[in-house]
Amino acid sequence: MSILLDVWREACRHLDIGESVARIAPLLATRLPIDWVLVRRIDLEQRRIETVAAGVCGTEPPPAQRRTRCSAADLERVVTWCRRGAVHVGKGGAGADPLLGLVVPEGVSARVIAGALVDSSGPVGVLVLVARGQQRFTPQHERVVRSLLEPFTVALDNDLRFHEVARLREAVEADNRALLSRLERQDISESVVGGNTGLKDVMDRVVQVAPTDAPVLILGETGSGKEVVARAIHTQSRRAAGPFLRINCGAIPSELVDSELFGHERGSFTGAVATRQGWFERADGGTLFLDELGELPAAAQVRLLRVLQDGTFERVGGQRSLTVDVRIVAATHRDVERLVAEGVFRQDLYYRISVFPIHLPPLRERIEDIPSLATHFAWRAGLRLHGKPMVPSAAAIELLVSYPWPGNVRELAAVIERAVILGDGQHLAVAQALGVSGPNPGATPIESATTATPRAATPPPPPLPSTFAPASHGAATLDGAMRRHIEEALRASLGRVEGPFGAAARLGINPHTLRGRMRKLDIDWAQFRRRRV
Repeated sequence: MSILLDVWREACRHLDIGESVARIAPLLATRLPIDWVLVRRIDLEQRRIETVAAGVCGTEPPPAQRRTRCSAADLERVVTWCRRGAVHVGKGGAGADPLLGLVVPEGVSARVIAGALVDSSGPVGVLVLVARGQQRFTPQHERVVRSLLEPFTVALDNDLRFHEVARLREAVEADNRALLSRLERQDISESVVGGNTGLKDVMDRVVQVAPTDAPVLILGETGSGKEVVARAIHTQSRRAAGPFLRINCGAIPSELVDSELFGHERGSFTGAVATRQGWFERADGGTLFLDELGELPAAAQVRLLRVLQDGTFERVGGQRSLTVDVRIVAATHRDVERLVAEGVFRQDLYYRISVFPIHLPPLRERIEDIPSLATHFAWRAGLRLHGKPMVPSAAAIELLVSYPWPGNVRELAAVIERAVILGDGQHLAVAQALGVSGPNPGATPIESATTATPRAATPPPPPLPSTFAPASHGAATLDGAMRRHIEEALRASLGRVEGPFGAAARLGINPHTLRGRMRKLDIDWAQFRRRRV
């Protein structure tokens, strides 16, 4: 009776089944000839039996915790046995009877005694006690095991409820973040502006991959909207009700990456005063977005590869494997293939995580999205800062489309917000926000202060004539507005493209970018050159 009371005490003291079994196993070793105590959960929906906790009574660690896949007939055999409340004694491993071949983990070849864990809703798991030596289980041992089934059932139920509450909490927090995003309290919007224009190919690929669980690697420059695409994948997947968690791999100190991703046990290192769940455990049943994947240290890459392969990992300082069901969406602005060639990034991890790559084009390659993006950001910023929405004018759009946007969508959002502030809520001061100089500031965008490189020895270009000012009326098409804008700059610079007085400097864009747009719009710069006489 004394040992049963101790087992009940430990089963009710801990919410996590692993902690309970780790403390109960040494107690049972005083009364039973056993080496390991295993608790296996029956998952009727997924038709599998998986080890969720293992306790060690001797010195040898238990085998790696694995899942046992069951056919419908096999699972029905296990459920029928569980409902009888029987205790089964035999030997696991090769030659085991069919029942023990299902309830005992693969790789355990020893004498075992198994008991069914059944609560008010039906079978929930199996208790497996393993004796690796020459010990034999007696009828008295069987009676002791029968008395242990109830406290182990309670411990397993506590663990199920604990993890269910944790998953629900993560889902609620994810919903809360989504609601805050809709209330304009975050910078990342869930809507994908440009999904029918410049990002149409990207969104088509999102629709293809979202219903699957395949890992996705999003490649694109900083600020191009990789997190927005990752959220779109999550919301269109079967995991939409689960958590969506983002972690910036480049913002975590290298010595803490393992602890952040996979969690740690209490006392595993200085400062680990309590057991902590990692990001993978928190994202169980949902999506984990690994931003800046290229910054992940080599040691963490090895552990990440294992999670992708079989869904198992160990906390830092832990002795037991944990299993999670997480979909990985990763993103990086770096050239991963070059990192692989240099030996910085593991080749096998690259192949595993880039099952479905999505290339996100920079904003300068989808200028047709700039008007809709500018309108979206102006509407939001106006409401947030001044309580009323704002809409950019046609002249403001002309200025925006002629800028190269090295910071992509993130920079555009910052410029629009700055324009709302500078305009005091009355208008969008886009020219001022872009840093325009000269007598006609609304006409000459130059590089912003964050991207320009001052040149003391080079005089500024002369101001453009008034004919270069954007027309106040709307252009028939965006290409037409761009053509007129570039031609006026070429006319003012006498056909010169490069140099301090060239059209590229007047438009505030890279000469190569300007030439690319001229080719697209079929503009011949030579016709604007002054002919010699």
